[in-house]
Amino acid sequence: MKNLPFRIVAVLSLLAAPAVADEWGTIKGKFVFQGDAPAAAALKADKDIEVCGKHKLLAEELVVGVDKGIQNVVVFVRDKDVKVNPELAAAAKAQPVELDNKDCRFEPHVVCVQTGQELVIKNSDTVGHNSNITTIKNPASNTLIPAGGKAPVKFSVEESIPAGVTCNIHPWMKAWVVVRGNPYAAVTKPDGSFEIKGVPIGEVELQLWHEKAGNLAEVATTQGKADKRGRIKVKVEVAGTDLGAIPVAAAAFNK
Repeated sequence: MKNLPFRIVAVLSLLAAPAVADEWGTIKGKFVFQGDAPAAAALKADKDIEVCGKHKLLAEELVVGVDKGIQNVVVFVRDKDVKVNPELAAAAKAQPVELDNKDCRFEPHVVCVQTGQELVIKNSDTVGHNSNITTIKNPASNTLIPAGGKAPVKFSVEESIPAGVTCNIHPWMKAWVVVRGNPYAAVTKPDGSFEIKGVPIGEVELQLWHEKAGNLAEVATTQGKADKRGRIKVKVEVAGTDLGAIPVAAAAFNK
């Protein structure tokens, strides 16, 4: 190769060099309520009482555990051009997400689904339900589901905020669907913790949201504070990025 022009040699060297594998990390953290944990209010079933009246129905707009963990906080990556882990992308295509009408409530209360991924709305109850999904960018969906039935729904465009779900037959029922164009979204568990796996290393911007508080503005993490829109840029490391215990003041939920 000594007689080849330098530029050709350089190109051949690049082509012969081994490809650098993509690297991925996990973002985690835990949202903690500041103050006395509020008690969940009881809900009254005034439709299909013979079925719904036998369940202990509680308001789920703010669920705080005994350890002050805040359940159902939504965390997702906002970056439009974020590189997606191919294993996660393949899994999403193969595995549908379920939203069940069970015990006259939605289970889970908040669910994440990707564009193009199937959302299966089920009805495990012995009475009929309808699931009215109020989206902004996708066509609205209002499906009547008989007892024991199910219906598939797909979304073609991601939503910038979670879409509300209601049952017009049983008005106390409420849930949320987080529609994103990638797998990088999570909902906090009963202890307030979350994990987003397989995120490309480097900087990404997160959105923090809760149904009663809206965008979680100015909450403090190990990588600084979220802004007034509940957004924060974090550095993803191969070893993992822990945002720590994230305190949220009680006043944030007075909306």
